Amino acid sequence: MALAGLLAVLSSPAVGQVASAHDATSDVYAEVTTAPSSSGPEGGGPDVVAVLDLEYDLLMKSAWLRAEAYEATGRDDQLAQLDEHEAEVDGYVTDRFAVTYDGEPCGPSLSAADIVERGERAYASLTYSFACDGEPEGVHEVSSALFPDAESFVHSTETIIRYSLDEEDGSAVLTAASPTLTTGENRLLKQVGEFFVLGGEHLLFGIDHVLFLLALLIGSRRLRDVVLTATAFTVAHSVTFLLAALGVVSVPAIVVEPVIAASIAVVALVDLVLIRRGGAGSGGGAASGLVRDALRWRAPAGTRDEHTAWDRWRLPVVFVFGLVHGVGFAGALGIDAAWSWTLLWSLLSFNVGIEAVQLGIIAVVFPLLVLLRVRAPRTASWLLLSACAAIAAVALYWVVDRLAGAG
Repeated sequence: MALAGLLAVLSSPAVGQVASAHDATSDVYAEVTTAPSSSGPEGGGPDVVAVLDLEYDLLMKSAWLRAEAYEATGRDDQLAQLDEHEAEVDGYVTDRFAVTYDGEPCGPSLSAADIVERGERAYASLTYSFACDGEPEGVHEVSSALFPDAESFVHSTETIIRYSLDEEDGSAVLTAASPTLTTGENRLLKQVGEFFVLGGEHLLFGIDHVLFLLALLIGSRRLRDVVLTATAFTVAHSVTFLLAALGVVSVPAIVVEPVIAASIAVVALVDLVLIRRGGAGSGGGAASGLVRDALRWRAPAGTRDEHTAWDRWRLPVVFVFGLVHGVGFAGALGIDAAWSWTLLWSLLSFNVGIEAVQLGIIAVVFPLLVLLRVRAPRTASWLLLSACAAIAAVALYWVVDRLAGAG
């Protein structure tokens, strides 16, 4: 039943659109710092500078502007639209993004607007100055309700904040359920939890990574295959994720995204060939024997595994693909900051969240696959062939779509 549901989802045209365009959800990126000239020693609270990066087309749609505004392409045209509609954009943002000092609102002023690229998308980069009044040594609060669910354009928007306020540096993820950051709190544990959840959500709702993992599981006949494959993928993407997020490695999204799609197609097509040959996914024999065989680490004494070229090359191929997926994870997080221990904790928490969800998927899907192959081997072969064909078709569509978008 789970695989039947997967087939229904994969056959939907919306799958390709969501995975390639991420229209269903969005992240806002914010860098919030104390203004360089603001010390506040004579009765004024420290002023604040906030640089907000918001998806350009979503911002224009959310501000209820005409189609020529949100459909504008090219940096010059988009900058011209931002300039023409500055009042509407400013009103939308300041109604939903606020800074307070000791409970009193800080007055916002839009000081600069630019267009930047994050991944393959154009973002409006808006620089705000917030004038704060109050006694020195107070605390700031930063709140975000940008792109709420009620607007219907996107859902589950998260604002990822890096901040340096009130002699405190850190990161935070603001959501509809937890929309406010307050300085002066013991935030380390909360920060770890926020980025752990963010990492888990990224894997769970990043359908390209989920399909890659499912394709790997379909091609795994034994628990040993699952453990070694998952370990190779985890080590590889963890290394490049950390290096890319820290700015040590930089690979353009126009290269990363098509290769991620191609990796899914390659593994799914290999699964198709093996199932047709009676390898992965095939059934037969006593049910109890099949279960024992699936759970064994090695083949029983006196027998010999049937090794294919894929068995020999599986781990190196998965490791290489994992390196590319790690760069994709880092691009989705969108942090581009200098080294700091707080940044490292955020990255490690994000990565652990990815691994937790990955292990959860494996713990659910692999036993279901074993059970299906044991109880209904012919049905298993048909369903797995269909699932692999659907995964391969979607992945090949993504390859073409992403290459066309990069051209």
